[in-house]
Amino acid sequence: MIHLNYQLAVADTPVQDLPSEPQILKWIEASLLDDWQDGETEITLRVVSPQEIQTLNRDYRGKDNVTNVLSFPFEIPPGLVDLGEELPYLGDLVICAEVVAHEAEAQKKSLTAHWAHMVVHGCLHLQGLDHIDNDEADEMEHLEIEILAELGFLSPYETDPILLLEGEEYVYE
Repeated sequence: MIHLNYQLAVADTPVQDLPSEPQILKWIEASLLDDWQDGETEITLRVVSPQEIQTLNRDYRGKDNVTNVLSFPFEIPPGLVDLGEELPYLGDLVICAEVVAHEAEAQKKSLTAHWAHMVVHGCLHLQGLDHIDNDEADEMEHLEIEILAELGFLSPYETDPILLLEGEEYVYE
């Protein structure tokens, strides 16, 4: 079971432009790897402004620019390590709604498909995957493509796919 703490810190973003909690839960569940599939899992997803994500990116990654998604995997505090108990907290995802909307429009993708990609991408980071070198990037992209396909989306890395989802046609260019 997934416990989602869904925080909306963007008053000026129309609700219809944001994914619903059931959509997010579906995307998170699909992205959980073996170690996280059983039992309870807790995750926070915070939707933020460009200013907030830029501040977090600068303070935690040393990059003073706006980005689409940041992942903060949970690290067990040293005092709790020896309790012998697994803590089900996966971590925090921070997603900038404005950047996601801009990217979807610029890439001619549906907003829903791009949100799904950002959630899946972020969840894979929370589970330790990265794309720092080419081998890691290939592995992560392959997993993203596979997970998004299971959810009914074509590869976000394609340049000209058509996606059929729930009877609607989304055209990418």
